Amino acid sequence: MLCKAAFHICSFTIMKIGIIREEKIPHDNRVPLTPSQCRTLMEEHSNIWIAIQPSEHRCFTNEEYRYQGVAVREDLNDCDILLGVKEVPPHFLLDSKTYLFFSHTIKKQPHNKKLLQTVLSKNIRLIDYECLKDENGNRLIAFGKWAGIVGAYHAIKMIGHRTGKFEIKQMSECLNFAKALKELEKIKLPNLKIVLTGTGRVAYGCSFLLDTLGIKKVSAHDFCYKEFDEIVYTQLESKDMYYKAGAEEFDKNDFHSHPQEYQSCFYPFTKVADVFINGVYWDKRIPVFFSKEEMKEKDFRIQIIADVTCDIAPSSSVPSTLIASSIADPYYGYSATNEKICETFSSNSIDVMAIDNLPNELPRDASEDFGNMLVSKIIPRLLKKKSNTIENATIAANGKLTEGFDYLTDYVN
Repeated sequence: MLCKAAFHICSFTIMKIGIIREEKIPHDNRVPLTPSQCRTLMEEHSNIWIAIQPSEHRCFTNEEYRYQGVAVREDLNDCDILLGVKEVPPHFLLDSKTYLFFSHTIKKQPHNKKLLQTVLSKNIRLIDYECLKDENGNRLIAFGKWAGIVGAYHAIKMIGHRTGKFEIKQMSECLNFAKALKELEKIKLPNLKIVLTGTGRVAYGCSFLLDTLGIKKVSAHDFCYKEFDEIVYTQLESKDMYYKAGAEEFDKNDFHSHPQEYQSCFYPFTKVADVFINGVYWDKRIPVFFSKEEMKEKDFRIQIIADVTCDIAPSSSVPSTLIASSIADPYYGYSATNEKICETFSSNSIDVMAIDNLPNELPRDASEDFGNMLVSKIIPRLLKKKSNTIENATIAANGKLTEGFDYLTDYVN
């Protein structure tokens, strides 16, 4: 079932790139390359030609692509590399092509088993954006920043709902981020405390939005033990949230290797925070932040949870994230007493935002940012005769799993 992903993507005289229509339902409106980015690529690389399938769901219209000299056509069979965003429904996959998209298979997600099986049976070379990393193991391309920005904006919008002090448009109602910022200029925030978890791309996007609003950032210690006459937030790292019994100091490397040996020390923040924005990566070996039982305590203070990570219970770091919400219906209430979904923004509810495709609310900005990373960091590597970054992100090639993904053998069988 295994093969080495040593191949020469740039063996083509002309590299024909096709941008596929997003067929997964609900339709994603983001794109891997914007119209102007396509034009720039073709102008700067005479051996690159780009076509795109027509779509009525994209944030950029077919005419915007045509205007920039991109061929708009249904048939992409003569393209060498096919670019998408979300998973491709198996019956839309073309035989013996190279695909780049977020496959959501590397964690053995059950709903995408058929997708990977089809990739193998159709002799497809699958390169997963999530696995594209530099020599230090850092991801090169992602939408995480925009998930964080939109998620934090939802937290602010929920404060307005909860307190009744202001009302702002949802980001999906704004043409772009600049228009959303105009909404934020209208508001005055009440004196509250916001706790933000994580230090990655998602958390960076969250903190960027909070900083843009001028919200004061304070230390974890001051957040817990001091009172402020203005709205403040604190951003927690792993060392602020977890500890190992008997260890004198927090060892980051040990935590990432053996998270199951650690315990959560998030509990004090549940007594002082009004708003919780979750932007931290989590897997089932890591302790949850707090339990359903702790949420029932009378002094559990958190009333708003913007769960940007959006892991669904029971495999979730936030027990009130019972379901994913949607852009059309972004919030639901959680009753700590009944452990069930209840009326939103009621006297007894803890209000939850758990949208799993947040960047779709600002698709033009998110696509522009993503495309810039694709143009500057990934396309040059695709043009090389050999690239370790590309090879290490290749899940399947020549009808077999590659060496780095042999752990998926039982999954596809």
